[in-house]
Amino acid sequence: MTLGLTHLITLGMLAMVMCGALLQMLPVLAGSRVPAVVPVGKTCHLFITAGTGLLVFSFITGGDSANLFGLISLAVGIGLFFFAIAVALLRVKQVTHTVTAMRLALVAFLITLMFGLLLGSGVLGAIGFGHIAPLVDVHLGWGLLGWIGLLLVGISYQVVPMFQVTPEYPMQIRRYLAPAIFLALLIWSVLMLGVIFNWFSAIVPRLWMLLILPGYMLYAVVTLRLQRQRKRRVPDITMQFWRNGMISILLGVAIWIAGNVSEVIANSPQYHLLLGVCLVVGAGLSLVNGMLYKIVPFLSWFHLQNRQLSLMCMTVQVPNMKEFISDKAARLQFNCYFLSLLFLFAAVIKPAWFAHLAGLLFLISNLLLFKNLAMAMSRFRATSQALDEYMIDSKAE
Repeated sequence: MTLGLTHLITLGMLAMVMCGALLQMLPVLAGSRVPAVVPVGKTCHLFITAGTGLLVFSFITGGDSANLFGLISLAVGIGLFFFAIAVALLRVKQVTHTVTAMRLALVAFLITLMFGLLLGSGVLGAIGFGHIAPLVDVHLGWGLLGWIGLLLVGISYQVVPMFQVTPEYPMQIRRYLAPAIFLALLIWSVLMLGVIFNWFSAIVPRLWMLLILPGYMLYAVVTLRLQRQRKRRVPDITMQFWRNGMISILLGVAIWIAGNVSEVIANSPQYHLLLGVCLVVGAGLSLVNGMLYKIVPFLSWFHLQNRQLSLMCMTVQVPNMKEFISDKAARLQFNCYFLSLLFLFAAVIKPAWFAHLAGLLFLISNLLLFKNLAMAMSRFRATSQALDEYMIDSKAE
């Protein structure tokens, strides 16, 4: 059940949103279009959705057929996504620090998939390979610290100054952080394999991980400092999501470091649950949620504005960004999300008392997010239809 719910969030929401964001934002952030973006996007969405559903079903029920077809679907969907984004990123003429981080995150996504397929297919068990736990850690490390972490870091170099009106990230951070984390993850993975083959003690990769994790702590501290220096002090709910995400990164990394230092903490039944709540729900979901409230209105306005100008149509009013998703609606959803996060922490300690309430609040939060995004989509389609009608009338005249 735990594995199923975890992958429902990491694959079903986080990966899906991040894949969609890359398909849409690459022309804006990198000046490079994804080839055949509409059919590629639809195909990837279909296979990743089907694969996630089947994989989660197999985790819950233990069905081998669902597991097999789920892994095949995920391999096809993520493989196609990797190829399409790789082509777009290789075409970029001016390689910025954001593009570099995106490239590294994409490779990390592929590595995460490869270890996931290896673990999920049962190949290791079939050949009598019993050292599964270290490979699970490698799969987790590349998924959280590589794919999700590096992509969020790279995008934030552009999104935070642009949408939150902050100073730029320091040049040393932009230039070295993502490559350093990626290289450190590669070395850590080799060290983990060395533990499997008894080349050295398990303490070696644990100590090495202590060199990787502070990189994300530095990123979180710098981001919080930049937000304090923002030029426009207008209240913004996206800032709340980002601050919550940065604080969750600091807390999650501190817990992870404690687990690498202390065997007692690492073997505690609450350790992995606390780590998951901090990094997946507290950091990943919070940052993705916050970016959705900026990226969706911005792209909606951007596309409609371009169409309006190309048609020279001043009679159809394009909604501004705040009209796609209101601050009031976003704030209500954030409050539900934040309450669900607090109760999830409490549920780790006292599940019998708080688990059901945490789940209910988490459900309400995501239903509100769905409603807000659906409202933005409805306003986009209504305005787009009005522009279509204007174009038809203009041709008729």
